[in-house]
Amino acid sequence: MLLSNVAYASEANTALVTFNSIDFGLGPFVISTELVTMWAIMLIITVVCYLGTRNMQREPKGLQNALEMGTEMLLGFLSGLMGKKRARMYLPFLMTFFILILVSNYSGLLPMAGHAWVEDGTAFYKPPTSNVNVTGALAFVVFLAVIYYGVKAKGASYFKHFLEPMFFLLPINILEQFTRPLSLALRLYGNIYGEEMVVAALAALMPFLLPLPIQVLGVLFGAVQAFVFTLLAAMYLEEATEIGRASCRERV
Repeated sequence: MLLSNVAYASEANTALVTFNSIDFGLGPFVISTELVTMWAIMLIITVVCYLGTRNMQREPKGLQNALEMGTEMLLGFLSGLMGKKRARMYLPFLMTFFILILVSNYSGLLPMAGHAWVEDGTAFYKPPTSNVNVTGALAFVVFLAVIYYGVKAKGASYFKHFLEPMFFLLPINILEQFTRPLSLALRLYGNIYGEEMVVAALAALMPFLLPLPIQVLGVLFGAVQAFVFTLLAAMYLEEATEIGRASCRERV
């Protein structure tokens, strides 16, 4: 078992807040607490979806009703962005990202998470999205999906946009394609990790009072970050799969 430490020193005082996470060694591999937490979150989401859809009713109620309401809300938003046809096509992919990121962000609000400490300062777990490796993996999946669906919709002509509007802009267009997943990963990681640092620093000053407003805002903050990630992923997919302006009739 390995202990990984990250130290944060406040310039306002000499107090040192130490962030510890418990990592598990499995042969040459290190399984971080963020990875284990992500597995647990995926299991919980799978179980909830199974329970909500195992006995579908024509008139939904309870968990089925809540799941259908969330699905319809996201579908309605995506339909306005890319049209009903493509919205239905990409809804499972995008909704998976939204739910996974939302629950991951909210896991940091639970007791004994990364910003709550036991006596020796060791955190039992941290929100997965506060790890750049996790956000990087999510952004990389979006990167691959954009290329896959773009080629599927347009064929080889998908790559023509790298030569537009002028062929000599090819290097810049390629660079833009790679900066998109980078910005997705760093934006999500920076916001969630930054919130963790603020809460932990305030907890060191006054453990039971100062962190509370930030944690309350974290409820809204976590939803916004999940929405922004999903929105940008949807915009990238919409741009990659749009076949001319004549296809705008599909958006109705």
